Amino acid sequence: MSAIRSPQPPPALTRSVEDYLKSVFHLTSQGGFATTSDIAEMLAVAPPSVSGMMKRLSETGLIEHVPYRGVQLTPQGRRAALQMIRRHRILESYLTSRLGYDWGDVHVEAERLEHAVSEKLIERMADAGEIEEAELVPLAKTEVGGRVVLQEVGDEHPARLHYLAEQGLTPGVRLTVIERQPFNGPTIVRLGDGTTRVVGQELALLLFCRPTDGE
Repeated sequence: MSAIRSPQPPPALTRSVEDYLKSVFHLTSQGGFATTSDIAEMLAVAPPSVSGMMKRLSETGLIEHVPYRGVQLTPQGRRAALQMIRRHRILESYLTSRLGYDWGDVHVEAERLEHAVSEKLIERMADAGEIEEAELVPLAKTEVGGRVVLQEVGDEHPARLHYLAEQGLTPGVRLTVIERQPFNGPTIVRLGDGTTRVVGQELALLLFCRPTDGE
C-alpha cells in the first residue's frame, strides 16, 4: 500500500517571497496573468530566477501557473500579498504624515520595515491616520483614457524616486493616460495641471495607481 503524500508546507515568507507575491498581485489586479518577463522587469531580476521562484511558489500553493499564459495568486497567496501591501502603505503613510519623511526616502524605509515590524505596531500606526486600502494597478496596465491617482512606487532606489518627484509623479497626483506606444513602448500621461509626461515601460510597471473613473 503506497503512502499518501502530504502537500508541501507553504514556504517561509522571506523578503524575496513577499516581494514576488506583491509583484504578481499588482500585475494581476485587473484580472489576467503575470508573465515571467513582466515580473522580471518589475523586480529587476533575471527571467530564469523568476521561473525558479514561480516553480517553488506553485509547488507550495501560493500561485497557480497556467501554461503559455502566466501565473495568478491562489487565495492563500493573495492573502499574503495583501497583508504585505497593507503593511507597506501604512508604514509609508505614517512615516510621511507623522515623521515628516521626504517621499524620495520613505519607500526605502518602508521596504525595510515591512518585513520586520510586528502586527501590533502596524495596527497602532493604522489607527493613527487614514490609510488607503484600495487595490492598485500599475500605470503600464491602465487603459488609455483611464483616470487614476498615483498611490505607490514599487522601487527603492532614491535616485529614481527623486527623478519621479522632479517630474511631478508623486503620491496623490492625478493622471490621465492619453497614449501608449505599442510593443512595450512608453505611456504618455497628462497631469492635473495639463502638462504631459512620457513614462517608459520599466517605470510604468512600478507606478501603482488607484482608478478614479466615476469620482
